[in-house]
Amino acid sequence: MSSPALWTIIMAGALGTYALRLSFIGLLPPDRLPARLYQSLRFVPPAVLAALILPGLVGSGVTLNLSPTNPRLIAGLLAGAIAWRTHNAWLAIAAGMATLWILSAVF
Repeated sequence: MSSPALWTIIMAGALGTYALRLSFIGLLPPDRLPARLYQSLRFVPPAVLAALILPGLVGSGVTLNLSPTNPRLIAGLLAGAIAWRTHNAWLAIAAGMATLWILSAVF
């Protein structure tokens, strides 16, 4: 694929994504949204974050790795538990990374 064609595809994707977001966020005022939809929008960021993180925790390539020797899964579960109990993102990140490094050296 040539470089101009590649950049054309990238720009078309970027403009399409921007137009889609603008149509929902910029052109539709929040007071015109149905109350149920407006209330459910608060769950979108955690759902997207979970969809981005979970494949990295339980997958290694194309296989599903739910074994107790999976250091990423153990570190992710520990970080999630710490974040849930303490509500401190920095502590959860630090504990998760330390656990991942230690378990990666062990396994």
